Amino acid sequence: MSKSAASVLVVLPTLGDRLDFLKETLESVERQRADLDLTLVVVTPLAAESARALALTYGAILVEDPKSGISAAINCGLTARNGEEYYAWVGDDDLFRDGGLALLKKQLDEDDRAVVAYGGCDYVDPDGNTLWVSAAGNLAKTVLAWGPNLIPNPAAMIRFDALEAVGGFDEELRYAMDLDVFLSLRRHGRFVALRQSVAAFRWHPASTTVANRRASSLEAERVKRKHLPTGVRVFSPLWAVPVRWASAIAASRVTARARAFDGK
Repeated sequence: MSKSAASVLVVLPTLGDRLDFLKETLESVERQRADLDLTLVVVTPLAAESARALALTYGAILVEDPKSGISAAINCGLTARNGEEYYAWVGDDDLFRDGGLALLKKQLDEDDRAVVAYGGCDYVDPDGNTLWVSAAGNLAKTVLAWGPNLIPNPAAMIRFDALEAVGGFDEELRYAMDLDVFLSLRRHGRFVALRQSVAAFRWHPASTTVANRRASSLEAERVKRKHLPTGVRVFSPLWAVPVRWASAIAASRVTARARAFDGK
């Protein structure tokens, strides 16, 4: 197989049960092609015939979902790499903002020591109304090891060689696999932060992270504890509980805004 001319591999895992959202996501990926060459890999079950047909109309490479969880699905997508230098992920109900991937790629192109570039992320309701904007900038990498994960996955791009060096995504994790990878990547290079929104995360009850907020928080705490120095781990509950509380408050506020839009 000849090497791909694309510089970015975009992995999009989907069960194929949200076709309207999936179409919007695919269109947002397609618009990125105006600024860069990319390879789109859609990981989906063989039975999701409508989703597979839709993905093919957007030039996607189809990979069969191993049905072993989201991390395993992403790892299967990564195996489609054919020379791409960077990796990006998007959920089947999330969006890339126009020019977002090109902006992230530019940061990595300009700094050979950088392994992650990330920007701001709009939290939107099912109708696309912006509920809140996450744009923590450099603060996100400062608090990554002990505070909330303020690097939204769809708003990040990773240098592929570094991702392979840390072994990809832990298939035992369901919610905090991105946090685990980010913490591992700190040993491999720099993180470059932007405040401009480059993606949108759709906030709705069916979202895995939103619907399982407590399980997600507890898994994130376990991941952070694993990456702490041995002598510090025993003290992690001192800040884990306040962080969990603050995250829950932030989530409830976003949910309240979503309900306010829905009531209009």
